[in-house]
Amino acid sequence: MPVVNLKDGDVFEMLLTPVKKKINGRWVRMLSYNKAIPGPVLRVSQGSEVVLRLRNRGDTETSLHAHGLRLENAFDGVPGVTQKAQRIGETREYRLRFPDPGVYWYHPHVRVDYALASGLYGTIVVTPSDADYWPRVNREMVMMLSDIALDPLGDRIPFFKGIVDHALMGRFGNVLLLNGEPSPRFSVQRGETVRLYLTNAANARVFNLAIPGARMKLIGTGMGRYAQESWIDSVVLAPGERRIVDVLFERSGNHVLQHRTHDEIHPLGIVSVGGRVADRSLAQTFTALRGKGEVGNPMALKAILGKPPDKVLKLTMAMDPKLMRASDGSHAEGHRMADGMAMHHPKAVGPDKPDDGIEWEDAMPSMNRASTSETVVWKLVDGATGEEGMAIRTWQFVRGDLVKIRLVNESTAMHPMYHPIHFHGQRFRVLAMNGVSNENDVWQDTVLVPRGATVDILLEASNPGSWVAHCHIAEHGQSGMMLPFQVKPHR
Repeated sequence: MPVVNLKDGDVFEMLLTPVKKKINGRWVRMLSYNKAIPGPVLRVSQGSEVVLRLRNRGDTETSLHAHGLRLENAFDGVPGVTQKAQRIGETREYRLRFPDPGVYWYHPHVRVDYALASGLYGTIVVTPSDADYWPRVNREMVMMLSDIALDPLGDRIPFFKGIVDHALMGRFGNVLLLNGEPSPRFSVQRGETVRLYLTNAANARVFNLAIPGARMKLIGTGMGRYAQESWIDSVVLAPGERRIVDVLFERSGNHVLQHRTHDEIHPLGIVSVGGRVADRSLAQTFTALRGKGEVGNPMALKAILGKPPDKVLKLTMAMDPKLMRASDGSHAEGHRMADGMAMHHPKAVGPDKPDDGIEWEDAMPSMNRASTSETVVWKLVDGATGEEGMAIRTWQFVRGDLVKIRLVNESTAMHPMYHPIHFHGQRFRVLAMNGVSNENDVWQDTVLVPRGATVDILLEASNPGSWVAHCHIAEHGQSGMMLPFQVKPHR
């Protein structure tokens, strides 16, 4: 991936065009930013502001959404809320500001299912103004996790025109990708400490990343550091989520990057560790678990925990089986639908496989393939008014408000499923899950709500404008799982 260092005030030209990419020996038509999949890594400094000038030379309307940034509302890239869609042939400028350190990413907010599966995503790394904000490392690596759905001939499973397909569970790919490749290789020296900036850019898949033989330390989410660093064996990322992990490679040889589920281990790539010892060892720094205290006032947070929520949001769905389309390709463009995909079905939950509320694979590919946004409606329902989705009109806040929101993922829905819920333009803290308080505070913009779970968050309404919150399973967000909310500058 190309890396671009941008200074305050810079203007960066971005070109969206079709490309052909070789995956597992077959050429696949995809879309790209500046001929790269993923798009260029943008490195900027905290507190800076840049302009991205995007030319759309693709095959569909688009926009540019900088996921997680607390940017100016007019440049959030949500057609129908902050702007009109960017037409084919149109050039548009997006002014981005970077108030918070961390790792963010950019992607379209038009037909997100098609855009992400086509390769339109890229990373933004925001360097903190405080040089001691992160521990010292020998090197940094950006890693974007994704997948792609190919038929037995190596062609992409086509998309429906005008409606979203795979609406039930989302489009799970059968080829896993790391930085756009099925099995990339990375090289480091023995004894090096490496910082991984991890982003899940998949439509629907939850990843669980492990690196056997290396020590891993979780230090941050996409929006900043945890109150307390911690040792981990693996890290879970739902669609839209980011994590920052430091890894110490003490042994030479090949270390396999793995995606681990209850049933299987999927290789993602290889880190080749050379035999020569690194010139500068930071192992002693790595072994210290730093704690910087709470993100907020701990006593105030404990008081909020005992209060009822200001808002309750129910996560549910409706489906009419009689309207389910047969996957005969009648609404598909390009090649006909494949009857069978090489999917791995999860085994039944047993004593050795606790139910974590996550579908790690597509358990019903035929039904999922046949479901569309016309037959499946995913819902965000306001607990007080019963209003649904974009019809919700009561989420009105004022800058400075701290809003306790309870996310209830109903297990009684026809097909309950996990949902990564993303709030645009703001940040929040996770207070509790299923009544158990969170002991390691951190800022977030996306949270995974497992099937049947209840998650309490505290939203900091800090950025005025008209925004949306939605499920970041691409097909769910476009099948009704999105709501508007407004933050006013003053009362």
